[in-house]
Amino acid sequence: MPKIASAQYDISFLETWENFAAKARRWVKEAADNKADILLFPEYACMELASLFPKEVYSSLNGQLDALQTLLPSYLGLFKTLAAEYRVYIQAGTYPVKHDNGEFRNHAYFFTPQGDMDYQEKLTMTRFENEQWHISRGLDIKLFDTVFGKVAINICYDSEFPHYARQQTERGATLILVPSCTDTEAGYYRVRIGCQARALENQCYVVQASLVGNADWSEAVDVNCGAAAIYTPVDRGFPNNGILAIGEYNQAQWVYADLDLAAVATVRQEGQVFNYRDWPKQFDCR
Repeated sequence: MPKIASAQYDISFLETWENFAAKARRWVKEAADNKADILLFPEYACMELASLFPKEVYSSLNGQLDALQTLLPSYLGLFKTLAAEYRVYIQAGTYPVKHDNGEFRNHAYFFTPQGDMDYQEKLTMTRFENEQWHISRGLDIKLFDTVFGKVAINICYDSEFPHYARQQTERGATLILVPSCTDTEAGYYRVRIGCQARALENQCYVVQASLVGNADWSEAVDVNCGAAAIYTPVDRGFPNNGILAIGEYNQAQWVYADLDLAAVATVRQEGQVFNYRDWPKQFDCR
């Protein structure tokens, strides 16, 4: 039964790489000391790295994206080291990565205790990402193997579209991680409602992480709000409201929960309702 830690991660003005590395280590160590096995950070948590560059860079939407590419190898190396050192799985939030064709895509990297690394790309972009930031969508849906079973990732807005999660659960995922970054309370609730709907439909665990705190210096993530939470099926053996744990809104903290992944298979076979099994029936109606 794995223990998950989902972050309400506060964005900071860091100024040096050493400050970022120390902050990341402090967060990972705290979760590991609390016996967490899987750690989830929020979408665009890495954007605080823009504060390592001059003002003309961090205040430019496009300029900071190009500058961040110089830090990507160090970023990947840091989280690869932390995952191996603390023997935990880490979904480190997301990082905008420049591809060979010049497109930027939003990567959610997943690190294993064994030193392996892979990523899920964001599949549907928000208006801000499309129209102002010019970040492109990915098309591939991946699953990640762990000793606890298969894990999937829906990046923020992706959680609001049911067919991504459905494909992931049909391929074996019982846990979906949702790193999120929202700048309004309505945005937070859109992702939260999406997460709860995906947990209901697929009778699985869905875990949301939230970026919190204001960064007036940043053109990209100046306002951030939300709460981390672990959502469940709404059925026997699970909380009646489908919320296993939830953090204090807008406060920097880890939110922890033990996940009984075997109970997912049980509720799909013996639940009061069969949301997962009955999914195909909706397409019979005309």
